[in-house]
Amino acid sequence: MPLVKSGTIIADPFTAVADDAPLPDGPTIVSAARLLANKEALFARNVALGVAWPNNRDVAELEPLLPRLALVALAFPKFRDGRAFSQARLLRERYGFTGELRATGNVLRDQLLMMARAGFDAFELEKAADAGTVHRALTSYSIFYQPTGDGRRTAAETRRAAKGRLA
Repeated sequence: MPLVKSGTIIADPFTAVADDAPLPDGPTIVSAARLLANKEALFARNVALGVAWPNNRDVAELEPLLPRLALVALAFPKFRDGRAFSQARLLRERYGFTGELRATGNVLRDQLLMMARAGFDAFELEKAADAGTVHRALTSYSIFYQPTGDGRRTAAETRRAAKGRLA
């Protein structure tokens, strides 16, 4: 699966490991269960650490660990399951997570823009063919009505700013 970050296909610097597998020397993604059971030993390794967080678990559990995590991977197990959108917004807006927020699983081209608006900045795409369309998907709209944590102004804010310039 290609990994897209900043609109470009990149080699994944992280290695995802199973709960019973030995840890590699470099950046690692572990399961939520492994992280919570062994957090001090994992953080003591002094390498970038990420966690694959399931969408049926409360992200509030991660809050005290966020400053020490380099990556949180949130899963979209199927098209109809959008809980990771809410988790992403909570991580960015309520808990102030500034590390990589990666969308995994059923990541569809049609949802990339909303994923980015929710706070995702990296995408594991199921189809390699979708990698070439990421830029177009992320720039397909320039005006939004709903505010989100991605920093783009809403239509109302844009109108208010324009009125201020005209006055």
